Amino acid sequence: MYLVDTNIFLEVLLSRGRKEPCKRFLGMLRDGKRSGVITDFTVHSIIVIMEGFGKLTELKKFLCSLAAYKGLHIFLTGLSVEVKAVKLALKGKLDMDDAIQYSSALSIGAECIVSYDTHFNDLKIPRKTPEDLVVETGS
Repeated sequence: MYLVDTNIFLEVLLSRGRKEPCKRFLGMLRDGKRSGVITDFTVHSIIVIMEGFGKLTELKKFLCSLAAYKGLHIFLTGLSVEVKAVKLALKGKLDMDDAIQYSSALSIGAECIVSYDTHFNDLKIPRKTPEDLVVETGS
């Protein structure tokens, strides 16, 4: 099971440069070919970011689409995960956004964190990109 970072969805939602590999990877989750988790923190972050870009129509479509993902689940962080995140942030390697994601990945026993954020490099749970995972499955 993968923890999918916020930036993977934003690449698609904001039509950024790595949109296509992210779409292929998210398609694997949608179709149930792979299993992943996003945090409620990710969902809320996307809400705030998309509103800031004035993309509420796209936001509504995104939120409604989440129910169609056969291989994607939402993890509710809760206070215990957030306290662990603060402890990680206090160690100085991760900011709070990344610490919440990493703490969540530890809590669910994630195989990897799917992200373009290099702050996740050299941690106990490896970081992989959508390109890495699409190549591994031959999709």
